[in-house]
Amino acid sequence: MPMIDIYAPAGTFADPHQVAQDAAIIVKTAEAVPDIPMFRQNTAGFVHELPASNIADAEGASDHVRVQVITNAGALDRDKQLAVVAQLTDLVVTASRNEALRARTWVLLTEATGGGWGLWGHAQTNEELVTAARSEIASLQAKAAGEA
Repeated sequence: MPMIDIYAPAGTFADPHQVAQDAAIIVKTAEAVPDIPMFRQNTAGFVHELPASNIADAEGASDHVRVQVITNAGALDRDKQLAVVAQLTDLVVTASRNEALRARTWVLLTEATGGGWGLWGHAQTNEELVTAARSEIASLQAKAAGEA
C-alpha cells in the first residue's frame, strides 16, 4: 500500500486534494493490486505545500516539485517504474498548468523492506499483506454470494 508524498511550492496546484487522490490512484493502478477496500483505503497521497523560500536548487530557483513513492519491496517492476514516473510527472504538469515543471519534477521510488512499514499497528511483511488481501477478497466474495 503505497504512500505518495508530493512536495511543491505553495500555490503550485489549484486543488491539492485532487492531486493527492489522483497520485494515489495512479500508483494503485500501476501496482495492479486488487480493487478492494484494503488497497483503496491505504494507498494515499499527501501534498506538502512549502514556502518558495524553503526550496532552492544550486542556482537559487524554487520552482521544483519532488514526488516520493514508497512501496513494499518488489511492488514495481521496471515497466511499472517507468509508468509511475511518467504518469506522476504528467499529473504534476497538468495540475500545475506549468509545462516547465516537466523538467523540474523529481520522482523518487523507494522500497520499504519487509517489516519496514507499519499498517494497522503492525510492522507488515509482504507475506502478511498478501495474506490480509486474500482474506479480504474471500470475505467480500462470501458476502457477495450471500447477497445473491
